[in-house]
Amino acid sequence: MNQEIYIFVKRNKTMLFTAWLVALCGILFSCDSFVDTDQPNSQLTSSAVFESKATAEAAMTDIYAQIRENGIITGKLSGIGNLMGNYSDELIAYETGSYSSEPFYNNSILASNALISSMWNSAYNQIYAANAVINGVDNSITLAVADKSQVKGEALFVRALNHFYLVNIFGDVPYVTATDYKANSVATRMKTIEVYNKVIADLKVAIDLLPQDYVSANRVRPNKATAQALLARVYLYTGAWSEASNMASAVLNNESLYVWDENLDNVFLKESTTTIWQLAPAYEGHNTEEGMVFIFSSGPPPTVALTNALMSSFTAGDLRKSHWTLAVTDGTDTWYHAFKYKEKTDTGATTEYSIIFRLAEQYLIRAEARAQQGDLIGAKEDLNKIRHTAGLTDTSADNASDIVDAIIKERRLEFFTEHGQRFFDLKRTGKLDAVLGDKLGWNSNDSLWPLPQSELQVNPYLKPQNPGY
Repeated sequence: MNQEIYIFVKRNKTMLFTAWLVALCGILFSCDSFVDTDQPNSQLTSSAVFESKATAEAAMTDIYAQIRENGIITGKLSGIGNLMGNYSDELIAYETGSYSSEPFYNNSILASNALISSMWNSAYNQIYAANAVINGVDNSITLAVADKSQVKGEALFVRALNHFYLVNIFGDVPYVTATDYKANSVATRMKTIEVYNKVIADLKVAIDLLPQDYVSANRVRPNKATAQALLARVYLYTGAWSEASNMASAVLNNESLYVWDENLDNVFLKESTTTIWQLAPAYEGHNTEEGMVFIFSSGPPPTVALTNALMSSFTAGDLRKSHWTLAVTDGTDTWYHAFKYKEKTDTGATTEYSIIFRLAEQYLIRAEARAQQGDLIGAKEDLNKIRHTAGLTDTSADNASDIVDAIIKERRLEFFTEHGQRFFDLKRTGKLDAVLGDKLGWNSNDSLWPLPQSELQVNPYLKPQNPGY
């Protein structure tokens, strides 16, 4: 295992990207006001961070740990898998309080919501760290060229990934590529299309830099296909159908790495051949945060449960209902929880990692992109591959519009509780109001979350606040 970088940082509330900054700020740029100077002996010095492959990789390992623990896509209650699930029509909240899922389920979130502020800060902290890695690698005179390419490609991917989620959650946001915290503190928002263009540019460079094969076990370090998978999604979201289809095909055609598995119980195991990228747990024996959040054994549920609307959307014979959800009853009432991940507690040996990208999405991306271009036969082939694995027959859709609708329905059943995919699908297809219009507290402005009020107060260049807040 790579040596970890141990960092202690102080919170500075006067800059845009508050909360805990990872140590690279202090290591690389002597941010004395943020870094605890009384650091442990294991602290890597600025001259050592990028002198070797091991220490450069340790910098990225630290960022992945931050993504797992605190980021937008953490599997914890504070991640969008839970929060967006409540915000849309996948989950119902049983926990209460402002620092819980309740305001998201009731669509009553405020700009002062601490979970939103934490999500924003965590994302930009990770972006800052990625930028520091990029600068450090570019300036290194000792790292081998191949190692520079690997680490820089990973950092560019992380930067693109965080900005992709930020723009989908908040709309116009700053795209930060610098490590000058004073400049970042007055960063201005970019138009959504400009953010997307920069995400695409970063991913294209990352694809060129990253190797075809994984450089670590269990697919926890991004490779070329990981960046291609995200780029395929970006192209889908922006309506670049040909590019989305081609990029998804680039992943799907890599049959030496990715092998389709018809067994739904294998999909979320750490050795799954359909996994493109996943996050390892903090220690051996621990499994996923998602398992800890979603699984419960008695009712009423302690935090969240799947909605009746989601459960009723499964058609008869859909194996995803019987394999990926589980009923819990007290003899009178019945609740359902997500059961994609089967483990809630330590198991001695870890069996499940948190999967971020997997092969099924690439089939459905290509299916939708093909349908939009008039390739109905190819679209149905990809769609039916997902349906057959779920135990269903071929789709009955026979025109482009109906096929796209069938794909969106399939995505709902395939990706529930996975990083807000349901909400983003409704948003990008213009169906939010039609589907969520009867939901408690819903209004059209809810397509975007509010920018954190604390950030607007310290950086007036972020104004105006999103409509409705």
